[in-house]
Amino acid sequence: MFERPGKLSDPLPSPYTNEQQGRAANGGALPPDLSLMVKARHAGQDYLFSLLTGYCEPPAGKPMMPGLYYNPYFPGGAIAMPPPLNDGGVDYEDGTPATVSQQAKDIVEFLNWCSEPEADDRKKSAAQYLLVIGFTALMTGYYKRFKWSPYKTRSITYVK
Repeated sequence: MFERPGKLSDPLPSPYTNEQQGRAANGGALPPDLSLMVKARHAGQDYLFSLLTGYCEPPAGKPMMPGLYYNPYFPGGAIAMPPPLNDGGVDYEDGTPATVSQQAKDIVEFLNWCSEPEADDRKKSAAQYLLVIGFTALMTGYYKRFKWSPYKTRSITYVK
């Protein structure tokens, strides 16, 4: 196996060596690969942000089984994952307050980048393509005017 510094295009390694270890660490449930979760769901960024920040007490009359937490954004409202974020969970270098919503925003942005790391290059290429298309449109218009000018400027007279 080659050892080299990681690149941005490298896949994220799994935190568990195998499926059994992942299930043992998570109460019998295999944790999903979240690197494509943003693209897997409709409005994936909004869903993940709401899921990470939406933990609250269940409404009156809503029974919860032991080991489940109430999150209105999860289908059914009962989720086995405990709230993953807490205020002050990380220290930002620039002094940004580490609120739950700030951490959730950062996580969602990172997962969005993981699902499509080539998006920045594609947007740069799109600007170049639009520039070429614009130049081509101008040249086509000039060529059309040059070729059709004799037909548009001639006058036809009928002599009897």
